[in-house]
Amino acid sequence: MASVPAEESGSKGSMWDLDQKLDQPMDEEAGRIRNMYSEKKFSSLLLLRLAFQSLGVVFGDLGTSPLYVFYNTFPKGVDNHEDIIGALSLIIYSIILIPLLKYVFVVLRANDNGQGGTFALYSLLCRHAKIRTIPNQHRTDEELTTYSCQTYDENSFAAKLKRWLEAHAYKKNAVLILVLVGTSMSIGDGILTPAISVLSASGGIKVNRPSISSDVVVLVAVVILVGLFSVQHYGTDRVSWLFAPIVLIWFLLIGSIGALNLCKYDSSVLKAFNPLHIVRYFKGGHKNLTSLGGIMLSITGTDVLFADLCHFPVLAVQIAFTVVVFPCLLLAYTGQAAYIMQHHDHVFDAFYRSIPVPDGIYWPMFIIATAAASIASQATISATFSIIKQAFALGCFPRVKVVHTSKKFLGQIYISDINWILMILCIAVTAGFKNQSQIGNAYGTAVVIVLLVTTLLMIPIMLLVWRSHWILIVLFTVLSLLVELTYFSAVLFKVNEGGWVPLAIAAIFLFIMYVWHYVTVKRYEFEMHSRVSIAWILGLGPGLGLVRVPGIGFVYTELASGVPHIFSHLITNLPAIHSIVVFVCVKYLPVYTVPIQERFLVKRIGTKNFHIFRCVARYGYKDMLRKDDDFEKMLFDSISTFVRLEAMMERDSDSDDQCAFSAQQNAKSIDLLEAEYMDTLGSIIEVKNTSSLDSMPVQGSSATWSSAPTSQITNEEIDFLKRCKEAGVVHILSNTMVRARRDSNLMKKFAVDYVYAFLRRICRENSVMFHLPHESLLNVGQMFYV
Repeated sequence: MASVPAEESGSKGSMWDLDQKLDQPMDEEAGRIRNMYSEKKFSSLLLLRLAFQSLGVVFGDLGTSPLYVFYNTFPKGVDNHEDIIGALSLIIYSIILIPLLKYVFVVLRANDNGQGGTFALYSLLCRHAKIRTIPNQHRTDEELTTYSCQTYDENSFAAKLKRWLEAHAYKKNAVLILVLVGTSMSIGDGILTPAISVLSASGGIKVNRPSISSDVVVLVAVVILVGLFSVQHYGTDRVSWLFAPIVLIWFLLIGSIGALNLCKYDSSVLKAFNPLHIVRYFKGGHKNLTSLGGIMLSITGTDVLFADLCHFPVLAVQIAFTVVVFPCLLLAYTGQAAYIMQHHDHVFDAFYRSIPVPDGIYWPMFIIATAAASIASQATISATFSIIKQAFALGCFPRVKVVHTSKKFLGQIYISDINWILMILCIAVTAGFKNQSQIGNAYGTAVVIVLLVTTLLMIPIMLLVWRSHWILIVLFTVLSLLVELTYFSAVLFKVNEGGWVPLAIAAIFLFIMYVWHYVTVKRYEFEMHSRVSIAWILGLGPGLGLVRVPGIGFVYTELASGVPHIFSHLITNLPAIHSIVVFVCVKYLPVYTVPIQERFLVKRIGTKNFHIFRCVARYGYKDMLRKDDDFEKMLFDSISTFVRLEAMMERDSDSDDQCAFSAQQNAKSIDLLEAEYMDTLGSIIEVKNTSSLDSMPVQGSSATWSSAPTSQITNEEIDFLKRCKEAGVVHILSNTMVRARRDSNLMKKFAVDYVYAFLRRICRENSVMFHLPHESLLNVGQMFYV
């Protein structure tokens, strides 16, 4: 059913105010649509199947940690039994507190309609508090079926926190920087996970063939990495049917081997379930404290668990973790510890050494380990692509080419430029360090910072979104920070031993994202301050004082109100415009998707004989224009639908007011739409007058719904639209150049004049993003200084 929104940003006018009897069925319809985007209820059998499938996508990284944890925990060898039991105790309770309690049962519930990751948390906060640094949202956006927010009692703590966050720009920037830090570290995770997983798996060659040199192992790892990144463009959907069985076999094997070693070697390691051994381990001195960086690798992949949530319901992931992943990991680590208790000198390759009957099961285990490591890397790389896409949608990353690799899943994407950058950096890390220890130090630094960022973001979410009791919030915060800050203090000792790598990578990406976002905000502010009031166009009179050229001109702008500066700049120098002018604003909202029915918001500017419209296209951070989408046709169809819907509301002859509708793209014909309106609203319903910021309020006007067919005037306007489209369509885009002011400091000049200018040259143009034909483009140049 078509809704009737439409105020512009900053408008003081109200929405169409219908009778109380009419509000109820409309609210019921809105509630029905919202339920379509809420978490669905699944049958028990389907949940089990989804839980099985989630093994191959979500838990690969976490499941391959037993390959390298003990090696990185004791890189210089193990001294006594108590250290082994203490380290195992730390591993057990780290898995219980972080992946199990924090993520599986708490953080996963903070998903954004099934979407996970740092930016998903940020989008939740942006919907419940106005902390976005690009103020292009309006309250009409909150009426989207995928947009959920809450109201607060003015005296509640949540309302006070909301006002505190919204009070100053530096607080909004602090939240944004925190999110960007977590995002940058997640990108570093996407580089280090393939390096350490594949290198650890390929290192098994030396166990069975000790004569093979380390250079051969590195070469094998590099070959696997090249192959892994080379097949990314095929997408995970084509080979995902293999992922779940392989990972399930992997978990069952490491669990079985662990149980066998536990019975065969030393079952006394079960004492590690007593947390007192953690206290004794810390009493071991500085050496044991620095080994925490290796122990922390047992929970790597937990952040990927949240980032790759989008394809599975939360309950399916919880079932898979508690039934399969959690017990198998505990058995794997306790079994390795039992083996090391009697073979101290095998701690460096404890995983492969602990495999029983090497001649019969060794090579199959090696193949499965390599396959599991590749799957773990695949999940991390895919998560990195999703993170980049979200950053781009929220104005924090240059525009890059995003390709959908699956017709079934919107979230499965491929970004060519990022893929090859990741491959080069990953190979450089693998070939540069050549051993798991230093890569493990780097890996641990990236993971623990992502965990800390997630904890800090969860605190306002629990307050604003969940409205949790303060005792639960304090308990969650204390337990999380107790573990994560301890590990963070340990990885600080490893900065000079490889831990600087993720810090350097994250610093580069953080600088790129912040510079891009900073200039994007300044560009938007420039557009806002230099825009021309609609009253200026209205003052030109019915003829607009311009030559009207046959055709349609789509003028692209970042503004949802007012006339963009490029338009006034264009007609000042060339006093001619097209017969039909449409101001097109494409903006991204802090929601994961905008349903196609609600994507386009159309408004008429001036009277009908002006033939000027505004079309706002709204997208979520998961949405994108596919190559098959004809954006030009979508714009034209939305204008045509608007004209027909507008005809259903006829004005009094003396009314100069303007109507605004949500031109919804659905499969229904206009006749069916009219019938639905008549059945729901009745034959004649009177609505109150609305006004907008761009037009002067008109007092005393009214409008009526009519059941008569579209008027002759409307048919003539539809024919006029078609004739103008046949005459030609021109897309007018802004080619804005940004420069730093002369009095700017050296850092600002470098960031704006060189870094941003370089990124702007290599990023994709809007015309390419919208798949606009080159022969119909017109770029209007302008320059401003920041």
